[in-house]
Amino acid sequence: MPIPITVNGEARLAADGQTVLGLLDELRLEPARVAIELDRRILKQPHWRETRLHAGAQIEIVQFVGGG
Repeated sequence: MPIPITVNGEARLAADGQTVLGLLDELRLEPARVAIELDRRILKQPHWRETRLHAGAQIEIVQFVGGG
């Protein structure tokens, strides 16, 4: 059953048990180019594979963009 989460201020549904890394894959975001905040705490990249989302999770994703 899907669970409600918020990503960058927008409500959405995630699969129950989905990981942060799985969310990035679903959003088609390159893990090497983002930073993640989960429930107002920075989540370090080594933990993305094991950290499962929970109902009501607040996720902020910041993308790094190169240019010049």
